[in-house]
Amino acid sequence: MNDRIEAVKAYLLDLQDRICQELEAEDGQARFVEDVWTRPTGGGGRTRVISEGALIEKGGVNFSHVHGDSMPPSASAHRPELAGRSFEAMGVSLVIHPENPHVPTSHANVRFFIAEKDGEEPVWWFGGGLDLTPYYGHEEDCIHWHRVARDACAPFGEDIYPRYKAWCDRYFQLKHRNEPRGIGGLFFDDLNEWDFETSFAFLRAIGDAYLNAYLPIVQRRRHTPFTEAQREFQAYRRGRYVEFNLVYDRGTLFGLQSGGRTESILMSLPPLVRWGYEWKPEPGSEEARLTEYFLTDRDWLADA
Repeated sequence: MNDRIEAVKAYLLDLQDRICQELEAEDGQARFVEDVWTRPTGGGGRTRVISEGALIEKGGVNFSHVHGDSMPPSASAHRPELAGRSFEAMGVSLVIHPENPHVPTSHANVRFFIAEKDGEEPVWWFGGGLDLTPYYGHEEDCIHWHRVARDACAPFGEDIYPRYKAWCDRYFQLKHRNEPRGIGGLFFDDLNEWDFETSFAFLRAIGDAYLNAYLPIVQRRRHTPFTEAQREFQAYRRGRYVEFNLVYDRGTLFGLQSGGRTESILMSLPPLVRWGYEWKPEPGSEEARLTEYFLTDRDWLADA
């Protein structure tokens, strides 16, 4: 597996470079600051953070490659047969929080795990996905995002997009609020049903789709004027983002439980956020329409 692991690592490092270059060019002002770190119990990574730009208020594009003697509970809870195995985990994870509330927050990650035990075959799998969190919804943006996701999945079977779209809708669900975090996209995990090369090709297809999905939306919305009230609503909705990441997100739990670097793990949190007790948007407003229409797990490509 060594050559295959190195091929995955090379792709992930290149993906991080490409995404950072494109986002810097789109922002036009801020630059990513890189922090290379090592993990005392094995591995390390490259954290890249951008902030206070012309477009991006805060964002991060992180690469990590860690290993250890036993799987963290978050990874073995739904795969108990992996308990007691050593592991290697690598991936690229990114979150972009634009300043303009008309530009959605975006998230993507692609990752590879391998768990090994003496005398037994290694168990490997891929995971990842991409999802979009708007504050002011636009149908054409939602359709574009899901169309790119569908097209990335198409070479791998007609059932792949609807299956992983539905998984995304289930996963990015704030159960205590009974609402989705955003308008979804794709989510997959434990992917090893194909051979290694096909599974790796799918990972690359999803990783490469992110910029195609996000940048056209950014370019369409970044110059839309906004008010301070809209910024306050953005901060309120960002609170939902924080709630999901700290309560449910597998990547956050895995990173913390595996002794990962806290600053890198929590770079996904937005810079400004607010909560209001029993706050409700005005009926009939664009703010109300976000939850009433856009955050409803709908099939955005049904009528497109």
